[in-house]
Amino acid sequence: MSNNGVNVYEQSFSINKSDRNKLNGHKGKVLWLTGLSGSGKSTIANFLEQILHKKGIKTYILDGDNVRHSLCKDLDFSEAGRIENIRRVSEVAKLMVDAGIVVITAFISPFTNERQIARSIFHNDEFIEIYISTPIEIAENRDKKGLYKRARCGELLNFTGIDSPYEVPVNAEYTIDTSNKSSQKLALELANNLKF
Repeated sequence: MSNNGVNVYEQSFSINKSDRNKLNGHKGKVLWLTGLSGSGKSTIANFLEQILHKKGIKTYILDGDNVRHSLCKDLDFSEAGRIENIRRVSEVAKLMVDAGIVVITAFISPFTNERQIARSIFHNDEFIEIYISTPIEIAENRDKKGLYKRARCGELLNFTGIDSPYEVPVNAEYTIDTSNKSSQKLALELANNLKF
C-alpha cells in the first residue's frame, strides 16, 4: 500500500550535485536516445559510452531490455506499462545525474508526453534528447530478434510502429539517421558535439 508521501520528508545532505560534478570534472547529464525498435539506440549508446569513457567521463547506460529484466520486470507492454517504465527510468536517471554521472538511456519511449515529463524533472542543460531517426523498413530489416515479424503476425501486441504509435520528437537536440552511416561514426560525431 502506498503512503502517497504522508509522513515522508526529504532529507538534506552536506555534499550536493555541484560538489560531485566538481569532483568528477564534468556535469552529470542524461543523453536520452529514443527511436523505434531496431533503430540502433543500444548500439550507438554502447559506442558513445566507450568514447566518453576514454575521455574520462563517468557514464552509465540504462538500456530498455536490461531494465525490463530488473527494475521494470513487473510491467507489461500496455500503454500504462510503458508510461510507468519511462517514469521509473527517469527517476533512476535523475538520481544518477545527481551523483554526477552522464547517463545514456536507450529506450523506445514512444510517447511525446512521457519524454516531456522525463525532461521536466531535470535542469535545462541536463537533458539531451537524441532521436534515432531510422525508417521502419530499415529497423525491421535489422531485427535479429524477429520482433517485427511476430508483431505483424499478431503474436506480439502493442508493438511500436506496428499496432502502437511512435510519436516522433519535434524538439530533440539531435536527430541521427542511421540509414547511411555506421553507428560507430554517428556516435563519434555525437560525442564531438556534446558539451560537458
